[in-house]
Amino acid sequence: MAQKKFVSLPALETTLEAFQEGDELELDEIWSFVKRRKNKRWIWLALCRRTRQVVAFAIGNRGKKTCLLLWKAIPAAYKKAHCFTDIWEAYSKVIAQDQLTQSETKANTNHVERFNCTLRQRLGRLVRETFSFSKIDKMHQVVLTLFLHDYNRSKLST
Repeated sequence: MAQKKFVSLPALETTLEAFQEGDELELDEIWSFVKRRKNKRWIWLALCRRTRQVVAFAIGNRGKKTCLLLWKAIPAAYKKAHCFTDIWEAYSKVIAQDQLTQSETKANTNHVERFNCTLRQRLGRLVRETFSFSKIDKMHQVVLTLFLHDYNRSKLST
């Protein structure tokens, strides 16, 4: 059932409010696993500060390649936004320095960090100590994508 819904979903971009000049993004990554704890999957997120919507995501390892996937997934209009991240080096290899603010504290990424908590609370398969977990990568992506579509739609201003 979830896979049928997934196939008919439009791009995540269609669930977003329009970009406004001055919008800022917070980027972060959260770990999860597929089948076994040693099969880590990192979920990379880009969250708009103004709307609290997830602008883009990517699933992979914690390296530059997955960071680049995240950057490519960000809609063109949002790529003009200033980005706030932690000091993970992959960000500085992908995002232009004049567009990036990195900080050791979580003060600049508190919204996306809070969203990470929301993900862990609402998706049982992302809880660290759980019996609910994805057995295949495809379902990991399907469940996350369905959740993000619903979440973004709930944040649309009426």
